[in-house]
Amino acid sequence: MDGVIVIGGCDKNMPGGVMALARTNVPGIYVYGGTVKPGNYKGKDLTIVSAFEAVGEFTAGRMDETDFKEIEKRCIPGSGSCGGMYTANTMSSSFEALGISLLGSSTEANPDEDKVKSTVRAAQVLVEAIKKGIKPRDIITRKSIENAVSLIMAVGGSTNAVLHYLAIAHHAGVEWTLDDFERVRQRVPVFCDLKPSGKYVATDLHRAGGIPVVLKQLLKAGLLHGDCLTITGRTMAEELAQIPDAVPANQDVILPIEQPIYAQGHLAILKGNLAPLGAVAKITGLKNPAMTGPARVFDSEDAAMAAIMARQIKAGDVVVIRYEGPKGGPGMREMLSPTSALIGQGLGESVGLITDGRFSGGTWGMVVGHVAPEAYVGGPIALVQEGDSVTLDATQLLLQLNISPEEMARRQAAWKAPKPRYTTGLLAKFASLAAGAEQGAVTDKNLSL
Repeated sequence: MDGVIVIGGCDKNMPGGVMALARTNVPGIYVYGGTVKPGNYKGKDLTIVSAFEAVGEFTAGRMDETDFKEIEKRCIPGSGSCGGMYTANTMSSSFEALGISLLGSSTEANPDEDKVKSTVRAAQVLVEAIKKGIKPRDIITRKSIENAVSLIMAVGGSTNAVLHYLAIAHHAGVEWTLDDFERVRQRVPVFCDLKPSGKYVATDLHRAGGIPVVLKQLLKAGLLHGDCLTITGRTMAEELAQIPDAVPANQDVILPIEQPIYAQGHLAILKGNLAPLGAVAKITGLKNPAMTGPARVFDSEDAAMAAIMARQIKAGDVVVIRYEGPKGGPGMREMLSPTSALIGQGLGESVGLITDGRFSGGTWGMVVGHVAPEAYVGGPIALVQEGDSVTLDATQLLLQLNISPEEMARRQAAWKAPKPRYTTGLLAKFASLAAGAEQGAVTDKNLSL
């Protein structure tokens, strides 16, 4: 192949496509299929998360059946990927910052003519990149990944971006760790008011000027490497030269970087005796960034969901969902159903949830995912017992099981690995090969070749 156009939409094929570009290193450009437009009911914009949260509200008796059904009918009014700053729009936006997509293309709506026009331009830019010999690994560097992560912090993006950029960096041969995310978080503020914890969706962001405006704010503040190469052959600073220094007037989707919503980023890396290799928390939208409570332990998402729907989870509880990690799942299911149900039941601020699985980009609340090591390999999350005291503290970056080291050692010695959920086929292969979440769950990290 002379060159590749990778077209994707929704969460997983987007990082998958960029991982493939990095691995093969053939000249390539990423084209996002585009976001969905929001639904609307009773004057409120709707997204896919509206339906999930409505399930919790309906089961808690906080919503009548008519409203429940109307929200389900109206939340996805057309084609395109989920409309908030969830995983799809997080990844598409970050690909602009990475330099592998055209500026301004990541927030276009799928049904709009703009999406067709920018795709045609992408093909033209790719032809020129082939002539110039620009390859993905010329673009995907440690500095450009830092640009992408800075953008993710600025827009309040998905926790899944942590997993995905660990994997993208691996395939590009770039050194990048969980500690790098925390380093970037501490210096980049959140200054875009986007769902799930904010007000607006991707089409609102596009009308406000889109990702180029956000990147220009970062560049102006010295938080973006302007010398990084982009797919056009120009540097990021050159690409942003025509974008005004000030954010557009008469909008409050993108705030001036000097007046952020949060002074620091929202994707915090927590560690402690419950996650010695790290865990990921989304800490925006929280009134109380720390809590200690009794563990409610479940060995699968399904078991936890059944308890939530049966109203067995109470304010102050810490729900533990384990054996859903890369090997244990296998494949890290996302916990949108249980987290949304808790929010719908009015427990989003008062119940904690920790898991070795993942979350949807639409998740918010007191939640911590990607706990490593995972339960299936005997990580400390496998040792938590019903009623144990657990502390989640986003200010201290702490995830702690409040038992003695001696008791922890006793439980570790008594723990036995469960039987794998799959013993044949693709999922068995994945479970055998997958690295931990802290390594991006890639399947070729520890190969002996």
